[in-house]
Amino acid sequence: MARPLSEAKRQAILESATRLVAAMGIGAPTAKIAQGAEIAEGTLFKYFANKDELLNQLYLTLKTELGGAIMQGFIPDASIRERAWHIWSHWIDWGAKYPVKRKAMRQLGVSERITPATRQAGSSAFRDVSAAFEQAHALGPLRDQPMAFLSASFEALAETTLEFTARDPERRDAYKQAGFQIFWGGLGS
Repeated sequence: MARPLSEAKRQAILESATRLVAAMGIGAPTAKIAQGAEIAEGTLFKYFANKDELLNQLYLTLKTELGGAIMQGFIPDASIRERAWHIWSHWIDWGAKYPVKRKAMRQLGVSERITPATRQAGSSAFRDVSAAFEQAHALGPLRDQPMAFLSASFEALAETTLEFTARDPERRDAYKQAGFQIFWGGLGS
């Protein structure tokens, strides 16, 4: 009879994969991921059938974590500006706190190895975020642009804000405020 899989080992694999995908991209070898998790490479494949399954599970784990961080304390019936600020602020705070996770998620986000089903599952953590953006988008100066453009602009501006925050942590709040002002100017004013 096979022993049950250890959640601690599974978590160690995902943590190692996060570090290595952030550093090396999706080409990070499974042997190095296993080594970073302090397990044999064969053991990794007891937890994940193949590398694509590992990458998809990592993407989903990171997206779910970010979505949970954003939704913490979210008030769905607050004003659209307050909801947008909440989303922005929590996104920036999570990204600043977990730069390696953010970088891994960015690498995975542009990978063709992440399946449409995984992307769909990952976006489910952002339903209230999407609803707030769509409401502001319909009223704002960019209403003639596709939502995908707005989402990509948000992510690019968040990345810029986080890069400047990493360079000058003392100005984190100023960068967070300035980034939001730029975003809100295009989204909802």
